[in-house]
Amino acid sequence: MKVGIVGLGSRMAHMAHCFKAQKPDFEFIAFADPAPAGRRHLEDILGLTLAGYAALEDMLRNERLDMLMIGSPNHLHIAHLRTALQTDIPHLFVEKPVVISEDETFELLKLMRDHDGQRRLMIGLVLRYSPLYIMLKNAQAKGQLGDIVSIEAAEHINGYHGSFFMRDWRRYAKFSGGFMLEKCCHDLDLYQGVVGRRAKYVASFGGRKSFVPQNRPEVRPNYEAIALEKDPSVARRIDPFNPRWGGGADDFGSDGDIIDYQTALIEYEGGASLAFHTNMNVPDEYRRFAVMGTKGMAEGDFIRNTFKLTDAFTSRTISDNAQVGQGRANHSGADDKIAADIAAYLDHGFPLKVSVLDGLEAGLTALKIDEARLSRAVVDMTAVWQQFDSYSLTTQA
Repeated sequence: MKVGIVGLGSRMAHMAHCFKAQKPDFEFIAFADPAPAGRRHLEDILGLTLAGYAALEDMLRNERLDMLMIGSPNHLHIAHLRTALQTDIPHLFVEKPVVISEDETFELLKLMRDHDGQRRLMIGLVLRYSPLYIMLKNAQAKGQLGDIVSIEAAEHINGYHGSFFMRDWRRYAKFSGGFMLEKCCHDLDLYQGVVGRRAKYVASFGGRKSFVPQNRPEVRPNYEAIALEKDPSVARRIDPFNPRWGGGADDFGSDGDIIDYQTALIEYEGGASLAFHTNMNVPDEYRRFAVMGTKGMAEGDFIRNTFKLTDAFTSRTISDNAQVGQGRANHSGADDKIAADIAAYLDHGFPLKVSVLDGLEAGLTALKIDEARLSRAVVDMTAVWQQFDSYSLTTQA
């Protein structure tokens, strides 16, 4: 299977490594990227030889591909998807978030409808493949949670990670779509998947209070050392602490417009609710949830890799796992699992755990959360979903 990449950054180089390990017949032959940060990884570490092009159109004119992987900056996804969907390339993989606006969402839905996009498109929402989320869904499938009533969840990142966002191209909403979309679309997708219903009303508050000039320390923290101490696998990434395309040099004086803290409230269709909190300057970071159902409660943390399940009527601990998965590397092993699932999908047609439509639904929810934050109003999403459904696509590819 001949594979090309548009947007060869460190993330896509890493995912290519995972795909190659799971599906050895993946033959990476070309990339389109004027400044390919991940090229050395593929050529020197994996021993591949790739043809390089400055633009996707140049690559497609010269190469015959069975699969295209899209890892370009978020704001370029829609153009690359538009071009790719109008070719005969049978398989397309796009990193999250898929697109960065409502208009782009509806354009992509039309493209998917007109060009067999449901079958061809796959998305990199890897946390659906994490061992912790699988345990949560298994408990739900066994009836141990009952009907979902409410969820409390958070994604808090350490200052080293927040500093990266404040210096990377992601600091501009016009490129990233905003922090809620770029970083937290995973979380919104996970809990919408647990509830099994879409967001109906959203509200939100937030801003920037940590990464501002008046908080600049006299001596900049050694964020690189902190990152390596918390997750040694970071060292394997290519230039992990130095933002590349569109990067800036000042985290506490960033010219970006993204937030560094935000809270959101969601009421889903059917009445269940989610309270979500994110902050990018937390010294003891965590990414956890408490899912409350009519029959039980599930608690978990994607950073600490813990999972606890408690019966609602007896308060008995049904299970209490102090170590779930393989630690923090590769999204707790989820990067390898999504590569394995996609290999099984390509070879045998096995269904995937997450679809591009799931990603678009989570993305629209994130965008509306930011609309609510900026307008300081509760946003009703009914009309958005009516337009979404007008393209007559279903969540089962």
